[in-house]
Amino acid sequence: MKFSVDINIRKVPFIWNVGIAMIILSAGCVALYTPEITETTDLLVVRGTITDQGGKDTIKLSRSYPVGNVRDARPVGGANVSISDNLGNVIRLLEASMGNYVTPDGFSGITGRFYRLHISGIRDKTYESDPMEMRPVPPIDCVYYNRIVIDPPDEFFKGNDACQVYLDTHDPSGNCRWFRWSFTETWMFRLDFDVPNKICWINANSHDINIKSTSAYSGSVIERQPVKYISNTSDRLKLRYSILVNQFSLNEDEYLYWEKVRNIVTNTGGLYDMIPAALPNNLRCIQDPDETVLGYFSVSAKTSKRIFIQDEFAGIIDAYSNCIEGNTSNNQRPPSDKPFWVLLKHPCSLPCIPYFDYTTREECADCTLRGSNKRPDFWTDK
Repeated sequence: MKFSVDINIRKVPFIWNVGIAMIILSAGCVALYTPEITETTDLLVVRGTITDQGGKDTIKLSRSYPVGNVRDARPVGGANVSISDNLGNVIRLLEASMGNYVTPDGFSGITGRFYRLHISGIRDKTYESDPMEMRPVPPIDCVYYNRIVIDPPDEFFKGNDACQVYLDTHDPSGNCRWFRWSFTETWMFRLDFDVPNKICWINANSHDINIKSTSAYSGSVIERQPVKYISNTSDRLKLRYSILVNQFSLNEDEYLYWEKVRNIVTNTGGLYDMIPAALPNNLRCIQDPDETVLGYFSVSAKTSKRIFIQDEFAGIIDAYSNCIEGNTSNNQRPPSDKPFWVLLKHPCSLPCIPYFDYTTREECADCTLRGSNKRPDFWTDK
């Protein structure tokens, strides 16, 4: 079956750091399109959110890359970063690591107040954001999942399953009309070998832009909002899995900003790999109002809800099925000059000769190469 997409591409100015790549599908072919670039200045990228939940909120400063380079941003260190509110309070942020500026202990935003971001010490320039109101956000009603049958089982095949996580929420006051969601997922995995570090946990954060508006509806009600699709090509669902879903309130301008970013970012490595200079934002340079600053300073109330998933899903991969590379007797080393690790010991009495199974892949013998063996504080077994 053949299908094609007609795309009307117009020349627009783009930053010399971040290129837009358009994937054109036609008759099964994939082509990479790089548009004409008219702007050549590397730009300051500002991203971060402060919330009402306490903890440490982070503002990240970086510089853009030349077009075509899809890499981690260049962090900007040594800046002076602070946040002020409409009551005259000033909160100074500390540089925890290169380009990452965190709020001090004890700080949390207050709904109804307006906050402004201030940045100085970068090439003798000063930057600031518009004053942003911290709007309240309703709680998440529930987070739940559905099993998805990818391939149904038969008498010779156990089948393949996936999992889709959803949420429901509503605002009875009708004041919150624009939403954004993120999540942190954690899953446990286990090595089925006689090794010291057998059980570990992995954490991963969301990177997709997940937003929704209820402004066109009579009520602010959201049902079956997709949060995370988990395929059987990951071992997330093999033992026990947890997802913490975060819900943020947005104003209309920030919602439109994220909507445009979502429409532009396609087939790239991250949110800030491709951002046209024409995107709206709430940041500006005091000395040069015409200078383009990328990103958005977000101010949002936040609510969260966690669920655990421990179920039988068919066809989940075994990431360690090929770990055993051979075996040898206890008084002989494997026929290789590579370092090796013992996975399984097979003792026995004479005339049987004891032997062991081995691997030359360290990750098969130590789960900490992939995750952490420290049990998370929130983790439960039921």
